Amino acid sequence: MPYLLLILTTLFWSGNFVVSRGMHEEIPPFGLSFWRWVIALIILSFFGLSHLLRQRQLVRKHLMFICIQGLLGVTAFNSLIYLAVQSTTAINAVLVNSCIPVLIAIWSWIMYREVMTPRQCFGVMISFCGVFLIIFRADLAILQALEFNRGDVLVMIAASFWALYSANLKKYPEGLHPLAYLTGIVIAGVLGILPFYCFELAGGHYFQVTLQSVSAIVYVALFASVLAFIFWNRAVRTVGANKAGPFIHLMPVFSTVLAIIFLGEEIQIYHVVGIAIIFTGITMTTYQRKTEIGRSK
Repeated sequence: MPYLLLILTTLFWSGNFVVSRGMHEEIPPFGLSFWRWVIALIILSFFGLSHLLRQRQLVRKHLMFICIQGLLGVTAFNSLIYLAVQSTTAINAVLVNSCIPVLIAIWSWIMYREVMTPRQCFGVMISFCGVFLIIFRADLAILQALEFNRGDVLVMIAASFWALYSANLKKYPEGLHPLAYLTGIVIAGVLGILPFYCFELAGGHYFQVTLQSVSAIVYVALFASVLAFIFWNRAVRTVGANKAGPFIHLMPVFSTVLAIIFLGEEIQIYHVVGIAIIFTGITMTTYQRKTEIGRSK
């Protein structure tokens, strides 16, 4: 079940990258980030607010943790991604974002001295090779022509924040309802985005309310925010950040599938090979032999 949740999460986030890049000229970055999470908070209020109020004593006890998680996972990560795609391509963004599993392993070691097994490390490297194969279409000329810019640096910073957020889920308060937690971090995240959004408005950066822009915001609010965060948080708390991290490498797989379905692109042999390599790497990372299970008990 947790692995299915991780697969669905990366599917929703793949759509988020496509939408944010496709709408970068119509919707300013902090405007998209702010309204995405405001709508997500409205949706959550029907389900999570009662849990938040019921567990207010526990929330108050762990308020610092919730605020930090909100600033990392909601304010910093998403806003920086939207800011980055103003000046970088979707290919670059997905490529740099694919470093998250490595960054999660680094943060997990720094904070909790968790070490990936050699097989897990090898699995991450294998799945990363699959990402390269899909993105560069098995063509070295594309790799040689790739240029990195300020947007790519922002994606790397955003990826570092998300890796820290994921590793920090190890400190998730026992007994705290997932919807109470998510509602709490979204409130903290929206408050963190607000000053940047006000600064953006003061600079005259608005977006036109159209069917396309509203549909884009509703999609990222419901699927890439509410559902994806619920799924990711649950899965990471179940299997651990190091095992969950490599599923990020499914994003170029889903981006390819979405392009084939909605844009009429044709599947190529490098797609098939790349997807097979990614799934091989993920299998190596998540598989646990009986002897290892016995040791971990």
